Amino acid sequence: MLGRKERGQLELFITGSLRQLVPGDHILARVDRVLDLSWLHDEVADLYCTDNGRPGIDPEVAVRLMLAGLLLGIVHDRKLMREAQVNLAIRWFIGYGLHEALPDHSSLTRIRQRWGAERFRRIFERTVRACVAAKIAAGEIVHVDASLIRADVSWESLAVRHVEAVSRANSGADEEAVKRGRQSGRYKKVCLTDPDATMATNGRNRRLEPAYKQHAVVDDVRGVVLDVEVTTGEVNEGQVILERLDAAAATTGKAITTATADAGYAYGKVYGGLERRGIDPVIPAKAEPIKSPVPLRRFRYDARHDIAKCPRGKVLRPGRQIKHGRFFHSRARDCSRCSMASLCLSKGRLNKAIVISDDHPALLRARRRRERWSEEDQRLYRRHRWRSEGFHGEAKTWHGLARAVRRGLQNMRIQAFLTATVVNLKRLAVALLRLLCRLQGALQRLGCPRGVDAIAHSRGLHFAA
Repeated sequence: MLGRKERGQLELFITGSLRQLVPGDHILARVDRVLDLSWLHDEVADLYCTDNGRPGIDPEVAVRLMLAGLLLGIVHDRKLMREAQVNLAIRWFIGYGLHEALPDHSSLTRIRQRWGAERFRRIFERTVRACVAAKIAAGEIVHVDASLIRADVSWESLAVRHVEAVSRANSGADEEAVKRGRQSGRYKKVCLTDPDATMATNGRNRRLEPAYKQHAVVDDVRGVVLDVEVTTGEVNEGQVILERLDAAAATTGKAITTATADAGYAYGKVYGGLERRGIDPVIPAKAEPIKSPVPLRRFRYDARHDIAKCPRGKVLRPGRQIKHGRFFHSRARDCSRCSMASLCLSKGRLNKAIVISDDHPALLRARRRRERWSEEDQRLYRRHRWRSEGFHGEAKTWHGLARAVRRGLQNMRIQAFLTATVVNLKRLAVALLRLLCRLQGALQRLGCPRGVDAIAHSRGLHFAA
């Protein structure tokens, strides 16, 4: 018999919780088991008036809304609130009933502005400590990498900064700064709608784009994100790796023993900083670029006596200090009698000058070690490729981090902190599910076939993030 369903029938009673309508394997149901934001109210209480004004949105509701959007790949507030109107899982996740009116999308914007990026960093750090407590992050072997995030601007918003015209209008301008501006594209294009975004690219064969750069430290055990920070796109990776490792160690309370990174971090200052911290670097050292018939590798640096020697054995002594290094100069009379002078000296110079970085011995040790990497070093570097780069791919593919949602560095930092929080909560949820499945299997073998949620409730299994 052909059935017919009346769609216009009104509901008189709805009994039970919305949780009964949400599948147990739904991503929000799994994350809810490991998410605890009861501490958040006291954390932000100083930002609200205690005896005046209308009651604001519950801080936990606001954060749960933001997390739900990123977990489901909905990054824009307007679209998130439209989806929350009809999505039972989101309503249950934030604690709203079917009859309750949801907050306006603009409330989330005001909350982000009021709280600031550092409070969202504390939310992220709570998930890191929860992962350490759950033993799915050790904080000892870490993988470091950076990734560009396209800014939320159009190509029409880019303006060309005419360096030469400005220099002509201001005759007292620094000629060296003008020269650098002509030679480097980053000084020529600026973004009018988002000045914090700077021109950058992730390949020599790709054009420059207005972007931010996310720097992440990922744990080796389960891929937990231990630290994340956002800078403008032009910032070099080697400038921030040491402070990011320090921040990760401070969050986990564990000493880092090994750090892996790609060749973009292969600088003497990075190797030296890691050695001083007692961290074993698994970073492939780049071969020295040969720009001269007599390259720098032909000169031998004597760290004990703080001198350098040329291929003919003549001494070069330290001179003027520059950023991250010093000039070493030879004597003119030594070079005048040298048979290699025509090859070694630049046109018009009477003596040789080279720049040796402050941590040049550490760089030499890294180059020698790269030639004899052990099987363990090779294994760790292979894991780096899918641990660290895998996190960036996951964040961009599933959680909307391929492009900035809002403009400004602080908004970009908030987006990165929330995305890393979501990834860590997923890691926690999977770990808890594995634990409960093992426990359920053991109880079934003992003749106690109960559900996973009942087992979790009875045993108090809850990873509070």
